[in-house]
Amino acid sequence: MPRVNLTRIYTRLGDGGETHLGDMSRVPKTHPRIEAYGTVDELNAQLGLLMAGDDLPDEFRPWIERVQNDLFDLGADLAVPPEAERERLRIAESQTAWLEERCDQVNERLEPLRSFLLPGGSRAGAQLHVCRTVCRRAERRALEVEDVSPEAIRYLNRLSDLLFILARAASEGEERLWQPGEGR
Repeated sequence: MPRVNLTRIYTRLGDGGETHLGDMSRVPKTHPRIEAYGTVDELNAQLGLLMAGDDLPDEFRPWIERVQNDLFDLGADLAVPPEAERERLRIAESQTAWLEERCDQVNERLEPLRSFLLPGGSRAGAQLHVCRTVCRRAERRALEVEDVSPEAIRYLNRLSDLLFILARAASEGEERLWQPGEGR
């Protein structure tokens, strides 16, 4: 794969409210495709904030690094309509399968849930919950893209599951459960 070469950050091409897609077609910055990969970018930034902390279990750090790289693949997938003239980078089934393996690996050592969780626990656990909610929004935005890759949707769905499971594990049993009607 060729590397991206960014020599100039500003181009003034977007000053009128439009931007280029990966196939060089121009669309409004409010286009569903832009909203989708913009939310994926937001998720990646939230994961970067998570990585900047010091309380994320070391076991999960290389996983989050891989996810951050995969999110750039996903952004590339979302940025190019499927009818592009040349072959483009797309999310692969193997990337989703890797998420499922991590889900199973961590979930097997967690206590079964007895209620919904209130986001929190540890700092890393709380940040993982933020990442999970941004991931769910990215999934909703991706579903608004008319010709989105089904694998991109599966990847986001499974990633939100993994982020939830990692939030539980990072909180090390300090989970607060929802108590329905408790504040009445």
